[in-house]
Amino acid sequence: MYIFLDESGVDKQKGKSSIALVYITVENLDVLQNAVLEAEKKIGIKNFHWSHSAWSVRKLFIEEICKQDFKIKIALIKNPFFASSGYEYALQHLVVERNVISMIIDGKKSKSYERKFKKVLRDKGISVQKLKTANDEAYPALRIADAIAGVVRYRYENPEDERVQYLYSKFVKKILIILEE
Repeated sequence: MYIFLDESGVDKQKGKSSIALVYITVENLDVLQNAVLEAEKKIGIKNFHWSHSAWSVRKLFIEEICKQDFKIKIALIKNPFFASSGYEYALQHLVVERNVISMIIDGKKSKSYERKFKKVLRDKGISVQKLKTANDEAYPALRIADAIAGVVRYRYENPEDERVQYLYSKFVKKILIILEE
């Protein structure tokens, strides 16, 4: 099993940030990575990124990727994100599997962020060697985590927006757990 992790809204001082963990079984990794590339090609974009995309692109991307087989775990954490203990709590309760091949986190992270994450992994008996930070160009599946995290945070901030409700409805059946601080 591969786990792809992305956050949305961690730079904000109020509201909540979202963490999206996208779970992918090993036999589906190549299929999913290729599906992301094909979806982007079909839409006519190079690399999907929630914050850089128009609603029409977001809609098409999520509709395409939700045809694939993956599961999602989500946490909503109070801001300021890094001052909160919610991050560690969320990871302790979201990462419970032992058969993890690799955990890939989007983007370069601070040393304190990595230390907290590694502590949670060690406490769970998961090798910290399985933790990688990478950009979404190296792992197209990270773009799914970015999309999910973006939808979840935007939905929290704008619960009446029908556009985000539609996007959320596309993957709601793939959600295994939602933690909210």
